Amino acid sequence: MDDQTRIELEAAAFRRLRKHLMEDRQDVQNIDLMNLAGFCRNCLSRWYQEAAAERGIDMGKEDAREIFYGMPYDDWKQMHQTPADDSKKAAFETAFAENVGKES
Repeated sequence: MDDQTRIELEAAAFRRLRKHLMEDRQDVQNIDLMNLAGFCRNCLSRWYQEAAAERGIDMGKEDAREIFYGMPYDDWKQMHQTPADDSKKAAFETAFAENVGKES
């Protein structure tokens, strides 16, 4: 397989993952994704932002989130995010530290 085809297939797989998370499974909470898989929608938007930076494209965190979520992140949270209980929050602290690192 040539590099261009590989890139196109990888991009298609990413778009399908995004569609799955944003359209097919809006019920799955970010905290549950992070606790179970070590990443969530916010991680995907951050990776998008990091990929842009690697190419010299200036993109802020909120800009990347809006691109990924298809709307401002606060709107998404209001429409889809439910409160997390204390056990989920505690598990998130561990998952975040292990997979993302401490926020600065």
